Amino acid sequence: MAKWHGISRRKSTGGRMKHHRGKRRTEISSENQFAYVGEVEQRKNYRKTAGSQTVRLLSAHEINVNNPKEGKTVRATIIGVIENDADPNYVRRNIVTKGAIVDTDIGRVRVTSRPGMHGVVSGVLLED
Repeated sequence: MAKWHGISRRKSTGGRMKHHRGKRRTEISSENQFAYVGEVEQRKNYRKTAGSQTVRLLSAHEINVNNPKEGKTVRATIIGVIENDADPNYVRRNIVTKGAIVDTDIGRVRVTSRPGMHGVVSGVLLED
């Protein structure tokens, strides 16, 4: 569900505004789009203001993993979400966000990209 980012109809004192202009389409924000761990990768295009587009990830199956010791980037399969500081419920629901630690077939990886905004999952391999 979309959120409204307009001005309040109430004053700072709690009283009501006499004349309020109503809501505008430009004041409605985009909906929350969570990237889940799934079997296949799914993306969705969103139209932004002035016709530009952004890609959001609906479900993630693979992640681009950078190994800082070797200086190489490989593609790994995501098994599940281990830890997420954004919300403990995201671990239960397998939602991937920036800063989440995911379990892959090559080890534990911290996500550095924003899957709901960038449309891709990238991360850095953690030392165990």
